[in-house]
Amino acid sequence: MTPTLDELNQAFLRLLTPAPALGTACEMHDATSCEGKGVSPNPAPTPPPTSAPVPPCRIVEGKTKGYHFDADLAPDQIVPAGRLLDERGFAIDAVTGVDWLAAGQMEIVYDFYHPVSVLHVVLRCRVPREGAEVPTLSEVFPGANWHERETHDFFGIRFTGHPDLSPFLLPEDADYHPLRKDFTGAA
Repeated sequence: MTPTLDELNQAFLRLLTPAPALGTACEMHDATSCEGKGVSPNPAPTPPPTSAPVPPCRIVEGKTKGYHFDADLAPDQIVPAGRLLDERGFAIDAVTGVDWLAAGQMEIVYDFYHPVSVLHVVLRCRVPREGAEVPTLSEVFPGANWHERETHDFFGIRFTGHPDLSPFLLPEDADYHPLRKDFTGAA
């Protein structure tokens, strides 16, 4: 199956759109069905945002960006997003990290490509810098194994469920992560 950008965008929007919480969508009920249940039948309108929110997934200009589709994910969305791309014939190209020291966050960046359509997709996930972890994609894409080990080596990001996060490129006894911005040198 050769995906189109529009189809990919729609699939990701379905994946990333949370289901409405039960008991809070009074538009589906009359005002009396919510009485006494702690739910307001006519919630106060939310003020408009001061700036346009960034959508969780975006079709971008491939010629200027180097990729065609970009999505920001929560850690629990990584594996479902990986499965979505696998079902559409994508392959994993790279996994790496970015240390956002001032924000106290680590970002995990996944690059995928489609060998037939030549589409490139970037998935991004930010987690707290302390205890940075996301689920492994190595069960969906076995090739992610080494990329995740390398990212763990250099950034200290833990990939939960990974079969072997032992040092890949660093010495076996390494207890440091040299691509973290606060790294001052091996002890």
